[in-house]
Amino acid sequence: MVTPFNEQGNVDFPALQRMVEHQIEGGTAFLVVLGTTGETPTLSAAEQRRVVDFVLEVNAGRLPVVVGVTGNNTAELCERIHGWDVNGVAAFLVATPAYNKPGQEGLKAHYTAVADAAQRPVILYNVPGRTSCNMSAATTLALAEHPNVIGIKEASGDLEQIGDILASRPAHFAVWSGDDALAMPTVAMGADGLISVLGNAFPKPMAAMVEQASFGQTHEARSTHATLKPLMALMFEEGNPAGIKAAMNHLGLCEGDVRLPLTKASAALKDKLYAAIAALEVSAH
Repeated sequence: MVTPFNEQGNVDFPALQRMVEHQIEGGTAFLVVLGTTGETPTLSAAEQRRVVDFVLEVNAGRLPVVVGVTGNNTAELCERIHGWDVNGVAAFLVATPAYNKPGQEGLKAHYTAVADAAQRPVILYNVPGRTSCNMSAATTLALAEHPNVIGIKEASGDLEQIGDILASRPAHFAVWSGDDALAMPTVAMGADGLISVLGNAFPKPMAAMVEQASFGQTHEARSTHATLKPLMALMFEEGNPAGIKAAMNHLGLCEGDVRLPLTKASAALKDKLYAAIAALEVSAH
């Protein structure tokens, strides 16, 4: 989920309430709060807590809520994650450390320490395009044996690596695509679903695509993917979440404001987004 801001730069809680309802009505399986798309590094600790508490209150137990908690100082992260009030929280989403660029043994030790400290299950998050650190399939599978590690959001963009994880994962270990554009083939290969950017605005067609791929409806999944693909590409043209917030603003869900160092979507990007949204709406009818 994005973190909506008003024109004054503060968290827009009425918009956040609309967004939660939009996700629930759209067929989303669970909510992810304070992830990358939520601009979490720009939120103070107090803001992060208020956002989580507000989402939990509005959600009122209707969907599981996963909270992003990430850091590149293992000791500090363990202390922070152990100290979280976990009432209502289903799991933690923990990305690989950024900037440090640890090796595979370092990643194993980092995640083992975090999983030991966490009072809720941990979902690994491999996103080398943001962290400059790729967690190999072998490391993921080793961590999957930890009793408090329940799955991974895989955003390596490497279908061979994802396939290796799917082929050897234990039964309890879930795999979610972390790339909208690769969700259809990833789910068709056996992954459990998608943690999405575009789904903030269009949960229904994104959920439909995942369900089609899950049930072997290849032609239908391919068709749905094709209608969504132009929007998927535009989401990252000027940085995430500038694109998705512009799309959500067009739909009346929230303002398009982001916090520095990100900037709002340009007029040129908005024009392309609006045209792609119009085309999607036409195809839906």
